[in-house]
Amino acid sequence: MTDAIAFWTVAPGLGELRRETLADEGVLITTRATGISRGTEALVFQGRVPPNQYASMRAPLMAGDFPFPVKYGYSAVGVTEAGSRVFVLHPHQDRFRAPPAMCVRVPDTVPDDRATLAANMETALNIVWDAAPLPGERILVIGAGVVGLLTATLCARIPAAKVTLVDLDPSRAAIADALGCGFALPEQAPREQELIIHASASEAGLRLALACAAFEARIVEASWFGDRTPALPLGEAFHQRRLRLISSQVGSVAPAMRGRRSYGERLATALDLLADPRLDLLVDSKTPFHALPGRMPHLLQGGLCHVVTYGES
Repeated sequence: MTDAIAFWTVAPGLGELRRETLADEGVLITTRATGISRGTEALVFQGRVPPNQYASMRAPLMAGDFPFPVKYGYSAVGVTEAGSRVFVLHPHQDRFRAPPAMCVRVPDTVPDDRATLAANMETALNIVWDAAPLPGERILVIGAGVVGLLTATLCARIPAAKVTLVDLDPSRAAIADALGCGFALPEQAPREQELIIHASASEAGLRLALACAAFEARIVEASWFGDRTPALPLGEAFHQRRLRLISSQVGSVAPAMRGRRSYGERLATALDLLADPRLDLLVDSKTPFHALPGRMPHLLQGGLCHVVTYGES
């Protein structure tokens, strides 16, 4: 039997480290880094997961039940007893066991910190599969958080596509430029966009998407609003412009690739896509695991990818 320490959310805005004993089944993994998925984990940490979403919001290897206490997270990078470096959809924990099928090898070209972006890159990849961007399209990505930036990076690889990122934070302009994208503040967002991906999780952002859409444009809603209900002006130009509002959610493989790619293959592709060194720009802070209970409220307030470190990595 092996002892381990895990981070649990036990009340709104309150986390603690708990010791547990691991069972003997599965691959034993020593954690090197975990990533905090700020948008989703903030909803969990604040107890804002709607009761009717408890089942769908469960992460593959989480423990406990919503709202509290719950052990939540899905971006762990670690090393197996055989010495293989793997990514697993597992909460913040210093050691854990996982089914072999859930342990996806991390390419040698992807360092630990960048590998913690794998779950977010998997989401971005699924969004792009749902969006089906075309060569030469004018593409607007609203919300330059981690998922928005990764999605824009993938769209920028489409030949002749003109990709613009929109965000309230002007400091994201430098990152957008480094990733091969344009940047605009909301009031400067270009109109007549043929594909719009909304990833700001705000009503204002979704309203902006409708305002910037060209005739018969596709708007892909990639945000999750938790317990909020946005109000949209669907009685204005929405019908006259024949706009399409498409939901994208990573829990299911996008229809274009469903039956062609398994969940494991999708995650492996996301890890391969992280070989781009420019994506280190998305890692903006590191916190030792032992300090996580005191730091988590601050880490969820803003920023890009926060990495939790475990000993040497």
